[in-house]
Amino acid sequence: MKWFSDCYKELIGTELEPWLETLPAQLSQWEKDKKHGDFAKWVKLLSKLPQTQPSTVDLKDSVTAGTAADIEAYTQKQIEGLLRQFMPWRKGPFSIHGIHIDTEWRSDWKWDRLSEHIASLENKTVLDIGCGSGYHMWRMLGAGAKTVVGIDPTQLFLIQFQAIKHFIQDKPIHLLPVGIEDMPKLNAFDTVFTMGVLYHRKDALTFLTQVFNQLKPGGELVLETLVVDGDENTVLLASDRYAQMRNVWFFPSTKALLFWLERLGFVNCRCVDESITSIEEQRATSWMDTQSLVDFLDPEDHSKTIEGYPAPKRAVIIANKKG
Repeated sequence: MKWFSDCYKELIGTELEPWLETLPAQLSQWEKDKKHGDFAKWVKLLSKLPQTQPSTVDLKDSVTAGTAADIEAYTQKQIEGLLRQFMPWRKGPFSIHGIHIDTEWRSDWKWDRLSEHIASLENKTVLDIGCGSGYHMWRMLGAGAKTVVGIDPTQLFLIQFQAIKHFIQDKPIHLLPVGIEDMPKLNAFDTVFTMGVLYHRKDALTFLTQVFNQLKPGGELVLETLVVDGDENTVLLASDRYAQMRNVWFFPSTKALLFWLERLGFVNCRCVDESITSIEEQRATSWMDTQSLVDFLDPEDHSKTIEGYPAPKRAVIIANKKG
């Protein structure tokens, strides 16, 4: 796919070039493997998105491409109709030629909570592990990053990312449908983000070690995850579901998570934010019109999930790989 060949070209001559020893073969196999039942339809719909010339692109304060005045009303309706074929849209929001993609998550709120605490991304090479449809990747680029690579195996997220990239072209930003376990030890990224991933990992320490192996010495980790209250020894192991999410495992306390990172060789570990997830930040919209957070909390007591666990609290942790 051209999506991937453009990425390969960009890696040549950089510290990420060793990745090319394995990545093309992995993605070639991915293309041959069985896809989601709607994948071929999604790709066909992508090809129908009209070519436009956005009069403005903002990635610094939002993810915006163009205005309604750039195109005819019919074209705007056509674009919106096609983008709605890629529902549900979970992470955002995005604005495309006046079309407001009101995603389930106000991911801009999360960015606002962490952006003032991280090291400058100016001219940096950045990895976003579990990037979803790529909202935060665009904000990283808007913060000055030289190259942004996101990895996430979910095929709908890849399609949504490519839909947005159709309108924001010629940018050094790529989403690859691979997992962290598929990556060699590159030790090459200036900054690695992983947000909303750790609790989905059956072996949290192995995952954090894999993250460590992607950072260059002195590089910065930005980790956001669900946490619980407690001391260095407090960890909640969820049962079959947490807030109706499947595939959830460990919820450490912030103190325990900081201890884990220090044991694994990270330095300067600190928590820069703890926030209860509100039903205003995660909610159903016309672009994600099924159940959302309010449906997964105890209707009589929003401090608990419907399973009786503490309601979602998220921490942002920043740490560095020892130089």
